[in-house]
Amino acid sequence: MNYLTYSYLLTPLHTGASSQAGNLMGIAREAHTELPYLPSSSLRGKIRSTLEAMHPNEAGAFFGERIKDGQQPTEGEVWFADATLLLFPIASYSHQFAWITCPLWLSRWNRWLRDEKLQTLISEWRSLLNKKPEEGGKKAISSISGNQIYLQGALLSTTDIQEIPADSACWTALQKLPDGNGILDLKNKLAVLSDNDCAGLVEIGLQREVRVALKEDEKTVAGGSFRSEEAIPSETVLFFPWGLKPAKDEDKTQKIRKSLSTILNDRLQFGGLEGLGRGWTANTTVALNPKQEQEETEQKEVGHA
Repeated sequence: MNYLTYSYLLTPLHTGASSQAGNLMGIAREAHTELPYLPSSSLRGKIRSTLEAMHPNEAGAFFGERIKDGQQPTEGEVWFADATLLLFPIASYSHQFAWITCPLWLSRWNRWLRDEKLQTLISEWRSLLNKKPEEGGKKAISSISGNQIYLQGALLSTTDIQEIPADSACWTALQKLPDGNGILDLKNKLAVLSDNDCAGLVEIGLQREVRVALKEDEKTVAGGSFRSEEAIPSETVLFFPWGLKPAKDEDKTQKIRKSLSTILNDRLQFGGLEGLGRGWTANTTVALNPKQEQEETEQKEVGHA
């Protein structure tokens, strides 16, 4: 059984990076897009530590036993994929802030939803955003009202935008997202941009903080203590797929399976800088097409027979 979990960032998320450039503490980025993401290893580690505290006797069988006492690791009963961007908040001089997304992010999302109407809509949007203005192309498809829309300084006029209809196929799927305690207002603050424009605005919109340490008894910076840290801003929405494998012994992992569903519909803290309150998320989990997956599994079994 496979699931999709949506994570709404209540506070900025510092995911950590494998390398540090000078005094910049970067965040984890995809190798091919340079977009920030939350690695599945971070997700799995946090979820495992949370459930180990609740069910210490079941965690090993459920997640797989670690290497210890010369024994080989064992296969677990659950898997997690990376958490990637779905909606990103951008400052707006005209509307305070809005959320942006793009055909790339929406297509990744719909790989798991497998919604045919949504896929048709994404294809239409991609075509419209890739066309030149003289060919009838648009710079954005948006639900934001107004004669002029500012997105992090970029100005869009009514001729640059196509409105998202109230009955669009995207709204049904987007209803399942956590709303950030009523903050998420997509029907009035969503803009779909081209992949390149979206990536550019994400780079501008990342949160960056400078940290220094002061000398004792002096308000001067201690030598070598300056650094800058990146973070994904609050109000961002990410998603990650995960799934459960058949239990080897249902009685042995029954409780931890129920607890996993519970914590992935609650608040969790991911990433680094936990002491500074980074990485708090509100999570909502939905099941992915259980009937369709069952039918495909049965067809494969018949084909192999």
